[in-house]
Amino acid sequence: MRWYTAVPTAAVASGAAVTAYASLYERTRWTLRRFDVPVLAPGSAPLTILQLSDLHMTAGQRSKQEWIAGLAELEPDLVIDTGDNLAGFDAVGPTLRALDPLLDRPGAFVLASNDYYAPRPKNPLKYFKRDHKRVHGDELPWRDLRDGMRERGWLDLTNARGELPVAGRRISFAGVDDSHLRLDRYDLVEGPADPAADVRIGLAHSPEPRVLDRFAADGYDLLLCGHTHGGQLRVPFYGALVTNCGIDRDLVRWLHRWAAPTEEHPAGTWLHVSAGLGTSPYAPVRFACPPEATLLTLTARPA
Repeated sequence: MRWYTAVPTAAVASGAAVTAYASLYERTRWTLRRFDVPVLAPGSAPLTILQLSDLHMTAGQRSKQEWIAGLAELEPDLVIDTGDNLAGFDAVGPTLRALDPLLDRPGAFVLASNDYYAPRPKNPLKYFKRDHKRVHGDELPWRDLRDGMRERGWLDLTNARGELPVAGRRISFAGVDDSHLRLDRYDLVEGPADPAADVRIGLAHSPEPRVLDRFAADGYDLLLCGHTHGGQLRVPFYGALVTNCGIDRDLVRWLHRWAAPTEEHPAGTWLHVSAGLGTSPYAPVRFACPPEATLLTLTARPA
């Protein structure tokens, strides 16, 4: 009888310990990832890109805000924000203050569903169903966030193209609105990426293959996405349980090659999916997947 009592007690204790770790420690274990991406012409000097994604900011998250502001010490050549910045109606001001030191640097962004709509409680099991019904909260003040970044010179690439001079190089961009919600309008940005640019970068919040394939076909060297949270809850030796989009589980975070090099496009197409810095306020846990920003160093490809 004692044995049957001890098993559930141990299981409960173990589950409580994992939950405490995931919600109290790992969720705020801010982490900087670094990757080298060989996409520049042979002989080119390196170029650094800081990618931020999925902040899901609330006004009271001071630790996150201070850590983001401190990333300016990296002195990146370019800053990219791939959406889902907000998680509350009072979060625009704190988000812009956290970004303030980075807004002095060249930057570009796209927006996403959690910039537009407030989070709502959800059954987490629905993420195991590919075509689950999406329910949105009330509209957030996303225009204030957009205007705050635009006014500091960042490119708004939400269903748009653009270019920036960065560290003596010319970078060509295209971006789409949230592909997970099918707000993307690739037809507005379609066409060959500028062959005269030093590097060509595509932005999409959600890494949906149907959109990534079109970027690759148009000759973009590097695609930057977020949305997945890296799986958010990962099982050691197995990985992410779900991706919450059409991408395969083994591509749910970090750097991967999406399209192989060709004679016409010698860099091929690389894909970086950020594991992001936040969570929904209604699912404030991360396990084996700490909150992350990424410093990408673009390097010269082999001759």
